[in-house]
Amino acid sequence: MSLHDDLTAVRRNLDELVRSVEQLERDVANTARPAPAASRVPGGGAMVSVPDTPYDSTLWTDADDEGLGGRDRRAP
Repeated sequence: MSLHDDLTAVRRNLDELVRSVEQLERDVANTARPAPAASRVPGGGAMVSVPDTPYDSTLWTDADDEGLGGRDRRAP
């Protein structure tokens, strides 16, 4: 091979390398992009914060313990 042929081959390989790196950068940019907030929340709704304060105990006054039966009744 002549020097001209070698330089042409190097240029062709370099161009192919540049194209491959550009494609890789596009692929990484597309995968690293975070999903929109609505699609990350189950049901697609907005996130709701729940306070750490205890619930008012009067909410449970007439409630039965599920599976355990009522407070004034005996389990079978």
